[in-house]
Amino acid sequence: MALTKIGKEGITGISNSADATFLTATSGEGVTLAGTLAVTGVHTVGENAIYDSEGGAVTQNLVQSLCKCWWDYDQDNTAVRDSFNTSSVTDASTGNYAPQWSNNMGSVNYATMSATQPQSTAASCESFEDGESASYKSASATRIQTIENGSATDHANNGGAIFGDLA
Repeated sequence: MALTKIGKEGITGISNSADATFLTATSGEGVTLAGTLAVTGVHTVGENAIYDSEGGAVTQNLVQSLCKCWWDYDQDNTAVRDSFNTSSVTDASTGNYAPQWSNNMGSVNYATMSATQPQSTAASCESFEDGESASYKSASATRIQTIENGSATDHANNGGAIFGDLA
């Protein structure tokens, strides 16, 4: 049985509120809730979900602003310590590794953020998407290059994230 309206007199069409299983509203009616909403179970957020900024001046698309993939990778031991939407990381060569994700991006137009912790305190360390060949970047993977003091070097502490649109 569907619960369709709650008015000031109570639940319309339901004599025992224990029989009410869910609330429906048409798009024309809309639903406004005040206070705290506690929801249990699985929740689906559509691609049109928006939220207001902290000051309330602007709105932002919730789905577009989420990180779609991240990883914490030990290049020395070729081990993924933790990740989200990362299916694997391949050791491509010294100073190069290739993360692959479980759910593809919609295109190669995404942003890659990566960071590497230097092996020594006197190190100059860089971590960036390898632009040597466009073939490294695809909708399902990319390649990261790590450089320390001007040379490609494997590092124990690497991390990265992908921001963009999923397929």
